[in-house]
Amino acid sequence: MASANFGIASELSSFCKRDFLSSSDLNHNQILSLFELSKQLKYGNRRIDLGNRVLGLIFTKASTRTRVSFQVAMARLGGQTVDLNPQVTQLGRGEPIKDTARVLSRYCDVLAIRTFSQAELEEYAKWATIPVINALTDLEHPCQALADYLTILEKFGHLKGINLSYIGDGNNVANSLMICGAMLGVNVRICSPKGFEADSKIVDKAKSLSRFGCEISINNDPLEAVKKAQVIYTDVWASMGQEKEQLKRKKIFQNHIVDQKLIEIADKSVIILHCLPAHRGEEITEEALEGKNSCIFTQAENRLHVQQALLAVQLGGL
Repeated sequence: MASANFGIASELSSFCKRDFLSSSDLNHNQILSLFELSKQLKYGNRRIDLGNRVLGLIFTKASTRTRVSFQVAMARLGGQTVDLNPQVTQLGRGEPIKDTARVLSRYCDVLAIRTFSQAELEEYAKWATIPVINALTDLEHPCQALADYLTILEKFGHLKGINLSYIGDGNNVANSLMICGAMLGVNVRICSPKGFEADSKIVDKAKSLSRFGCEISINNDPLEAVKKAQVIYTDVWASMGQEKEQLKRKKIFQNHIVDQKLIEIADKSVIILHCLPAHRGEEITEEALEGKNSCIFTQAENRLHVQQALLAVQLGGL
C-alpha cells in the first residue's frame, strides 16, 4: 500500500492548489491516479484528515447530488462546508465576482462553483487565490465525468478500447464525456437529433486529446450508435435553463429513448448510465433505469468518492 500511495502522490502532487475547470485540466496518468485514490477512500483502505479546512459552495443552479456529495466528501476529510447561496449573500445583489473571489479566498480553502456560464467560473478562478472546482457549467461537468469513468473502470477493469454511446442532447455532460474519454482511450459516440449535436469545438478538442487510437464520433441514429457499445449513457433532454423548450424537445427527441430495444442491440455486457435526475418515460424507460444492466446508482455514489479524492489532492492531503 505504501508504494501505491507513493505512486499516487507522485502523479498528483503537481495538481495541489490548482483549479479544476475542465476535464482537460488533468492528464491521463493523473486521472488514473485519482481513480486509484478514489477507490482507496471508497473501500476504507485510506483515510485522509485535512483538519479544519473549509469548502465554499457557490451554486446558482439547483442541485442534489453535487451539493450533498461535496458536503459529505469534505466532512469525511475532517473539514466543513459553507453554503454561499447567491440569494442570501451579496452576490445576489450584484457584488462583482472579483471582489467576492478575493474575499472568499481569505475565508475558505477551496471553492466549488455551479453556475450557467463557463466565463463566470473562469472569472472566479482568475481572481481567487485558492483552488476553484467546476461543479457544473453549461459547457462542462467534469466532476460527473470522473464519476462516470470510475464506474466504468470498476465494472470492466479497464477503460482503453471501451465503446461508450451517449444518446441525447449534445450538452455539458456530453462535452466532458468526450474530453475525459479521449484522454482515457475510450471510444465515445455522441448521438443526438439533428440540430442538437455536440459543440464542434469541443469535438475537435476531444479529438486532439485522443489516446490509444480511440475515436470520438457524432451521429443521429441511436440504433447505429449503440452497436457494440459496452456503455449506453443518457441525460435529460432539456437541461436547467431550458425548461421552456421541454415540450418542443420531447417531440424532437422521441426516437432517442434508451429502452430495452436499444439495450438488446448493444454488447451483451452493456451497462446503463444516467447522471440524474431522470425523467422516466422520456429519455429512459423505467425498465432500463431499474433493470439488471443499470449502474446508475453506483455512478451517483461515485460522485462522492472522486470529489473526496479531488479535494484531498487540491488541499495537499497526500
